[in-house]
Amino acid sequence: MRPRGDPWAFHPHPLALLAVALVTAGVLWAQQATEGDPVRRRQRRLLAGGALALLVAVWWPLADLAAHWSLLALVVQRLLLTLVAAPLLLAALPAEALARLTRPLLADLALEVLTLPAVAVALFTLVAVGTLLPPAVAFDSAGGWHAGLFDALLLGAGFVLWGPVLEHVPGASRPGPLGVAVYLVVQSLVPTFLALVFVFARHPLYPAYARAGGAIGLSPLADQEIAGIVGKVGTLPILWTVAWRELARARRAEETGQDARPLRWLDVERRLARAERREGRALARNRRAARRPPRQRRRVLARPQLVAYFPTVDAPGPEHPDGEPPAEGTNPEAPGPDPRQK
Repeated sequence: MRPRGDPWAFHPHPLALLAVALVTAGVLWAQQATEGDPVRRRQRRLLAGGALALLVAVWWPLADLAAHWSLLALVVQRLLLTLVAAPLLLAALPAEALARLTRPLLADLALEVLTLPAVAVALFTLVAVGTLLPPAVAFDSAGGWHAGLFDALLLGAGFVLWGPVLEHVPGASRPGPLGVAVYLVVQSLVPTFLALVFVFARHPLYPAYARAGGAIGLSPLADQEIAGIVGKVGTLPILWTVAWRELARARRAEETGQDARPLRWLDVERRLARAERREGRALARNRRAARRPPRQRRRVLARPQLVAYFPTVDAPGPEHPDGEPPAEGTNPEAPGPDPRQK
């Protein structure tokens, strides 16, 4: 759909407002079970910041500019969703609420797999690059539910990005401080490689912005180049700052002899639940195998012993004084005749 009219004309976006209101109300409801006024006040501040970033990203004027007029606006919108709104909203959720949400089997399996650093990097890169391909941007610029779908997808990718980093997510596959720092540096470099294409391209890559790049006083090519620079550099201040904080925390913990990431009871409870489920699955497999006919049962091979790889050698007995083995039927350890009796 081609852009029409004034790029700065006001549009209320009622569905976007409703979505932000529902997200805010859901997090507020989850915060009711939080104990302690200081903790609750901190969570309320995090929620206010996350809801504000989400509102700016999906509402006028940034949403209109990102949909039809400027690639730079689209990049800024994506940075707000993945690097600001997602971590603040996730941090505003109490750990108890996250534990209840992820307690079912499928949710727990998804949490365990998606918070693996390698999986998180691969999935976030797939979403970040895939939603910036020209066909995807043309689909997003159609507006309506198309833009809402992409916004929700990017917000979910932001949750995946910050899942291995935030400490209060119970059951997350969280690496150590050094691993978190390396993970954040990788996330700041790998998913943004497409921004280099924006910078060095000789012509506009997106037909959706080819005729409307002048909405902010830039040509389409200049808008694309600046969008590439912002997309490449915009991730560094946030991700590298968090990485440096993790390294500083690990150094302080090493100097004081404390644990940089103390184990929480919710994490212990989740690990025990996973171990119990694995044990239950193993017992169920054994019962199913026991009900099979003997010919259909799997043969369990014993672990090979080390002696099986060497020939069996009898232990050497005591040597005979004459170099000959003792006679058969005699005890080699029995005392011999006393020479004084002769």
